[in-house]
Order: sequence, then C-alpha cells, then structure tokens
Amino acid sequence: MVAYVFPGQGSQKPGMGKEVYDTNETAREIYSRADKLLGYPLSQVMFEGTVEDLKETRITQPAVYLNSISIYLSQPQKPKPDAVAGHSLGEFTALVAAGVISFEDGLKLVHRRALAMQEACEIQESTMAAILGLEDHLIEEICAGIEDIVVPANYNCPGQLVISGTVPGVQKAVEKLTQAGARRALILPVGGAFHSPLMQPAAEQLGNAIKAIDFKKPECPIYQNVTASGVVNALEIKENLVQQLTSPVRWTQTMRQMISDEITQVVEVGGRVLSGFFKKLDRTFETAHI
Repeated sequence: MVAYVFPGQGSQKPGMGKEVYDTNETAREIYSRADKLLGYPLSQVMFEGTVEDLKETRITQPAVYLNSISIYLSQPQKPKPDAVAGHSLGEFTALVAAGVISFEDGLKLVHRRALAMQEACEIQESTMAAILGLEDHLIEEICAGIEDIVVPANYNCPGQLVISGTVPGVQKAVEKLTQAGARRALILPVGGAFHSPLMQPAAEQLGNAIKAIDFKKPECPIYQNVTASGVVNALEIKENLVQQLTSPVRWTQTMRQMISDEITQVVEVGGRVLSGFFKKLDRTFETAHI
C-alpha cells in the first residue's frame, strides 16, 4: 500500500514551485487561483523572493502548501493513495489530497492559521530547539522538570526531537539536555513556540475558521499528527486539526503506525525530509518523491 506524505514549514526555498509552474498548465491555473484568493502575488514571492522573504510565517505556510498541492494535483494521472499524512502544516495538504476539503478551502485555512500563529508569536517571546541523540523519554522527563513552559513539539524520527516553549524554558532545557548527553542541542532560528501551549490563541482562531468549512469523509485514512493513527471521521479530523497547534507532531509514532498498518511505500510531495525520516527509522523501507 502507498501513502502520500506532505512536508511542513521548513521545506521552503527560493524558486520553489517554478519548475512545475513553467511546465504544467494545471499548476499555472492553481497558482493563478491562489494569487487571486489571497489578494497578493504569492507565486512571485515563491519564484523570486529571498530566503528572508520566505521565512515569514504568513508567507511560508501558504507557500509550502501551494508548492505541494500544485505538484500533487498536476500529476498526469491523479494519484490514488491508500493513506495520506502531513507534517504539521502538511496535514492541510493531505486533507485536500484525501478529498476532505477543496484546494480553495485548504488555502483559506492555511492563510488563517499562518496569520494566527504569527500573532501568537508576538504575544510572548518564545522559540524552539532541536535535540539530537537522546531517547524521547529522557527529553520528556527533563522538560517536565523545568518551571518555565517547554515541551516536546516534533517527534521527527528516533534520535531527533524538537522542543518548544518560552525563551528561558528552552534555554534551560538545552543546558540540561546537553549535560544529559545530547549529541546536539541547537536553538532554532524561529520566532515562536509552535506546537506548545503558547499557541492557544492561534488554536482558538483556527477553530473558528474550521467550523465554517464543510469537511467531507476522506477517500482514504489520514494519519493525523495528534493521534499518529489513520482517521476517517470528519468531525474527529476537525478536532485534531485544532489540537495540533498546541500538541506535539507525533511523526515518529505515525511512521511506526503506518508500517504496522502495512503501508509499504511513501511518496513525499514537494520535499525530501519526511522520506528521509522513514529511512532513518528503517533503511529498507521504500520511499520516493515528486
């Protein structure tokens, strides 16, 4: 069985989407619809913008979404996955691929999510850090023992976990995790604590936006970040999407569950990081990317 997976924030790069735009009429039409819906030329920022231009959350999230979904929808024969999943933001792309929401509704939600998250980042100074080479349970225990807010945010693959929280909380955790033997504990160049309790204001805004949109039953299971399992109930999908902003991305657990559920190949759309995580989990697992 084949699963299609979609990357999240961090997969952006200057010139993203230009190749498929230049070579595919369907992609050009999708980009045109996106620019009109957003009211500004996102495609121009993607094709001509700098690394700094693409770092802004309000730009990054719609750009990553548009890049992946235009590649997916412009395939000569539309893929029919047995399952889909997305890393954080990529979950919205996965919803479109599974027929849960339209391309336009997906873009509206991603745009609203990006603005809400950027606003939440401005309320309190916060950050994230990548921790390499420690067991997940040890990172969880150390974070739990710190008074400031600091929590596991992204379980990316065995030996790689990102933490998130207030600046003092993350700094204290980095110090303690380094002392505990982390191979690397690196504060990331981000302006907010994604997937932590500090995103609660954004979750409330996103919840209101999601309520206004009709979610159809997916054509295949969507493995959601909050549950790390395949979900087919539209109401449950909505609830998990809102919770995702303040909960960790359980990608390691998702990969293990997919393999347990007899997924034999993943195809990553618009990136190469997620397929790399599968290889780190199991070097023999079959991956591809488009």
